[in-house]
Amino acid sequence: MQNITAVHEIGSDTVTEGVRVQVFPEYIPEQSSPETNRFSFTYKVVITNESEAKVKLLSRHWLIINAEGDQERVDGPGVVGYTPELEPGESFEYSSHCPINTNWGTMEGTYTMMRDNGQKFEAKIERFYLVSSEVLA
Repeated sequence: MQNITAVHEIGSDTVTEGVRVQVFPEYIPEQSSPETNRFSFTYKVVITNESEAKVKLLSRHWLIINAEGDQERVDGPGVVGYTPELEPGESFEYSSHCPINTNWGTMEGTYTMMRDNGQKFEAKIERFYLVSSEVLA
């Protein structure tokens, strides 16, 4: 198992077919209860269209893995109730949260995107880390 304290960058930044996805996770101690194995995290996502064509986010696909290797998949339409359309150079930003039952874990996944011509592709969301303050201490 990887030593999580050796990880310098807990977020991620990836470009797929001109769509940049940046993720900035943060531990929320006031919503966590380590005594009952509840660790709460928030993450901000910035999606930027760096291509020359308009794109629309159709759906999300997440893989959440806790420190014990337990996996949870989350699939659904859009993000936080939106299916944003981004012209070249535009960005969409949102925040969400993820509770897990270990003091660290990872998330990764894809967004199904569609160009104006109907072509679909998967914009990759590189793995990022959900790390409690106890682990980083």
